[in-house]
Amino acid sequence: MSAPTLPTSTASEPRTPRPGGAGAARSPRASFARELRRNLTAHGFLIGAVLCFSFFSWYPMVREFFLAFQKTEDGRTTWAGWSNFTTVYHDPAFWQAWQNTLLFTALALGLGFVVPFVVALVLNEFRHARGYLRLLVYLPVMLPPVASVLLFKYLYDPGYGLFNEILGFLHLPEQQWLQDPGTAMLSVAVAATWMNMGGATLIYLAALQGIPGELYEAAELDGAGVLRKIWYVTVPQTRLILSLMLLMQIIATMQVFTEPFLLTNGAGPEGSTTTVVHLIYQYAFNFNDYGAAAALGLVLLVLLAGFSAAYVRLSRAEDE
Repeated sequence: MSAPTLPTSTASEPRTPRPGGAGAARSPRASFARELRRNLTAHGFLIGAVLCFSFFSWYPMVREFFLAFQKTEDGRTTWAGWSNFTTVYHDPAFWQAWQNTLLFTALALGLGFVVPFVVALVLNEFRHARGYLRLLVYLPVMLPPVASVLLFKYLYDPGYGLFNEILGFLHLPEQQWLQDPGTAMLSVAVAATWMNMGGATLIYLAALQGIPGELYEAAELDGAGVLRKIWYVTVPQTRLILSLMLLMQIIATMQVFTEPFLLTNGAGPEGSTTTVVHLIYQYAFNFNDYGAAAALGLVLLVLLAGFSAAYVRLSRAEDE
């Protein structure tokens, strides 16, 4: 039987490209139209986000910058130079508002920065019902802020409030929580901490669960106790998260408005809860001096921009 013959090679024969195949020429306009149709949904969402930010964030900031150097009297707007800043600077309420804002920031950081971290440490030790405990911690964040503040206003009531009922049960003197200048700001800080600690607690808990268990085992072999393990293992391993959360809470607490406005009508006893943002509100809506309100807002904006720049820098360091 003869061997089968192999087909002759056709490698030398030129191949004719099929219409529309890989070899067909594509015009740049057709490629651009195809890519545009493919990403039309993504471009639509992106354009919507840009428009929202432009209208609700960027335009007010640009408008505020111009208002800070303008005066409006009898329907006429004129350039006022630095007079709005001078007016705000010489207002006695200006320095009191900054003192109150810094005091609230210190109290809110002392409570709202430390307490969520401690709660996260406790939750991290639980092995059962973690989901329910996380929901319980995060529940105050899901409540409407106004409802939460009104709840604390009821708890602080000097006549029938729960806090004074507890003090009376313990045979301790009752307090005028929101009526006493010495305790008004602390009361506001406690309410703000309870309302906002859920998100920070979950962020800390996620960071804690990413720490390798071998580090704690090595610390135990070296004879470290609970506090030493937290100080030498937990804190160094979560240093960047702690730094980022600290800067974010500084930015948030310096813009406090809702809690003092609803709990103490903004000013509080002897102006003890007047914050910078509430003073801006007073300039704009009580005194109709939008130039002074914009000037004070611009000062606060510049200050918070510095903290925001530090936050961005730390975020990049964490990504690297």
